[in-house]
This record gives sequence, structure tokens and C-alpha cells, in this order.
Amino acid sequence: MTAVSLLRADSYDLPALRVAIEDLLAPLGGMGAFVRPGDRVLLKPNLLTGSRPTAECVTRPEVVACVAALVREAGGEPFLGDAPAFGSARGVAIANGYQPWLESLNLPVVEFRGQRYETVSETFNHLRLSKEAMSADRVINLPKVKSHCQLTVTLGVKNLFGCVPGKMKAWWHLEAGKDAARFGEMLVETARAIGPDLTIADGIMAHEGNGPSGGEPRFLGILGAAANVFALDRAWVEILQVNPAQVPTVAASQRLGLCPDLATVDFPLLHPSALVVNDWRLPDRMIPIDFGIPRILRSSLKHLYIRFIQEPLHLYVGH
Repeated sequence: MTAVSLLRADSYDLPALRVAIEDLLAPLGGMGAFVRPGDRVLLKPNLLTGSRPTAECVTRPEVVACVAALVREAGGEPFLGDAPAFGSARGVAIANGYQPWLESLNLPVVEFRGQRYETVSETFNHLRLSKEAMSADRVINLPKVKSHCQLTVTLGVKNLFGCVPGKMKAWWHLEAGKDAARFGEMLVETARAIGPDLTIADGIMAHEGNGPSGGEPRFLGILGAAANVFALDRAWVEILQVNPAQVPTVAASQRLGLCPDLATVDFPLLHPSALVVNDWRLPDRMIPIDFGIPRILRSSLKHLYIRFIQEPLHLYVGH
């Protein structure tokens, strides 16, 4: 039976957070059930942007730090990786307070660019994923719980879209974005191709409203974890009281037979019904998934400006 572990956690204070994550993983077998000695373990947080560091748009560095420490204790070799929409993974991480943890844990940051791996999906056989992500022995997916003005909410499945390198993500908005159902299936196929070994969703401080970056912080005090990313996402939309049919990734995972019915899921700690959020704020209005050529060009120019001008200048001034 698929297991989804859910518990209340009210602080990013490191000792308390460490205990919470250990308690969260205990019913799943602990970190040792997912990491073997010598494994190279990708930690894939949500590193969306460096422009709103206090808005809870990204996975908290404390969560990454605790998970990295547990991976090391299990004998694994953790590294952090992502392909932000704007800027570099290292630049976005540093802007969001990751620097002390990267240094204290000696945690490498890998930029998802360069070699690419082609998926084997019949429908999306030209979708390419980062070789750096696909070559990891284990993948631990660390999404942030957020509302999303294109996909209603963004959780574990959508976070793995960050393994599509560079601005190729924008071109997929163009190619598949004319059909929300097809775009949802593309994201689900991406997640299935990557096959995360473990997903831990950061919902202590979430991001509601006009997400993924234009909303506001919202304290939920909840952490969730599962080996099955589709089941975990389904549990979260139940907690947030969002209709699964409104979330293209969840709806697609159900159509494709990848998402188990909640009645068949084992909740060893707390059931979603014990964690219901009745007043979660969704976006004020939804915007099209299809970016269009002008938007892609503007996005590409912004990405290049941030990565090659703004970030280097910031780091130089910081020194």
C-alpha cells in the first residue's frame, strides 16, 4: 500500500526541524530506506527566484540542510541542483539565505545545463531532461507548497520541471501550453521519467494567492513526505481543499493511473482530514500557460541579464 506521511511542524529552528523530519520519515523507514552508502543524492529544492527572499517562494534552506545532514549520516553524498527560470541555482540559493548552509555542509551546487537526457515517453519523446539530474543515484524532491496562477497549486510534480535545463521550460510552455491537460501530462511524464525516490514537501510556511512568486507567505505548519510523489500531491490538494480536477498535474496523474485513490493510501501519522485548511487562498485570476514567442524572448533576455550581469555584480559587491 502507498504510504504518505504527514505531520505538524511549527518551526524552522534547526534542532526542532531535524526532529520533525526524522519523525516524518520514520514510518517510511527513515532516510536509510532511500539512501545507500556511496549514493550520489540530488536534493532538488524549489529555487524559483532570488527577487523575493522573504515571500516564501522557495524551499527553506533549513529543510535542505536537515535533509542533507540525514543523507550524509546514511552514507550518501548529497548535492543541490536546479535550473531556475531566472539566474543560476547558486545565485538564487544565495539570495535566499543558503550560503551559510552550503559552506557549513560543504554542499555542492550543480547547475542543470550542458548534457541532456532524452526521455522515453511516446507522447513527449523530444522532451529533454538534465543529464546532471538523471545521472544521480537517488533523487530527493523538496518542493514548496504554493498557489500557482497557471496550475492552481504547485507541489512535488511541478517542482521536478526544474530538471528541464535552461530556457527549454519556456519552449515547453509554448509547445504544450495551448492545452492545460496536455501540459499537465507533460509535467507528469517528466516526474515519472525522473522517478524521485523521496519527496518532502515544505509546508511549514507556504505561499498562497498569486503564486508561484507574486503571492504572500502563509503559515500552515505541515510537512509531508512519500516515495510516491503523485500520492503526496493528491494528499496536499485534499488538505488545501482544492478540487483535484482544477490542478492539471493531479488530474493528469489520475487519468494516467499513476495517482492512487485516497481511500487506498496509508497515512501512518496524520490523515489529510486532520490537517484541512479551509481558507487557503488561490490566485485572484488564472493566466494562460501558453507563453507565446514574445514572452519567451523577454524571459530569455531577463534570464541572461540576471545570470551574467546582475548575479556576478551582486556577488562581487558582497565581497
